[in-house]
Amino acid sequence: MTKHFINLKDFDPQTLKNILAQAHILKAEKFHPPQIFRGLTLAMMFDKLSTRTRMSFDVAMKQLGGHTIVMSKGDMQLGGAESIESTAQVMSRYVDAIMTRMSDHDKMEELAEHATIPIINGMTDKSHPCQIMADIMTIEEKLGGIEGKKIAWFGDDNNVSKTYEDAAPLFGFDFVMATPFNNITAEDAARDADVLVTDTWVSLGQDGKEIEKFWPYQVNDDLMAKAKDTAIFMHCLPIHEWEEVTETVAKSPQSVIYDEAENRLHAQKAILAYCLEESGVSV
Repeated sequence: MTKHFINLKDFDPQTLKNILAQAHILKAEKFHPPQIFRGLTLAMMFDKLSTRTRMSFDVAMKQLGGHTIVMSKGDMQLGGAESIESTAQVMSRYVDAIMTRMSDHDKMEELAEHATIPIINGMTDKSHPCQIMADIMTIEEKLGGIEGKKIAWFGDDNNVSKTYEDAAPLFGFDFVMATPFNNITAEDAARDADVLVTDTWVSLGQDGKEIEKFWPYQVNDDLMAKAKDTAIFMHCLPIHEWEEVTETVAKSPQSVIYDEAENRLHAQKAILAYCLEESGVSV
């Protein structure tokens, strides 16, 4: 059976925990990485600009001995003259796995339906599972574990927050959201929180979006003071300076945003290893 990685809710908790355990091991081996992907090729498909997703998957594959092919929207027939089904069938004959970052989640699901190789969700408008795996890895490093922790989200309700909602019952943490779309205040959400998380209020493709309603949910020093003394601040980046978070918080000792960014690399190594087991990968 082909192992895709598209929705966290499709997995049993132990499988996800095993992937994260492997991520920690691979991070410890980053200066002498095992060449477990030798002879394998990952195709990376993008319909939006990307920094962290592109670089982290590219480096992850190459550090472990594999190869990558990068294609942007303008490089592919996908969505144009060629159907998703045909694209999936052809690429399954050329490469060993596909990581795709595309806006339309249903199209990614369709790609996986017709592919005979693993499809990995690099991000859609509905979900961002690789980011949340990296976030949980970071929380485990900084706080010793995630079970029973209070994770507080501020600002927009987007693909990242929705994936946190999916992850909460799987990993046993409490997830509280303070947004303009519910009745929880930012202060109540932050109180005794272990982790404060936010994201940009305006994502790619949302130019012209009104942001005035989000200002009460900015993560600032007053909000951080309501959390636990050991609380950390997280953001998947890029930051819109200084809207969703103040500069003092983003650059404070409580901020772990760059550890979080690095862990995309190591979490995705483990995700790739899981997905490529049928190709003979063993860790």
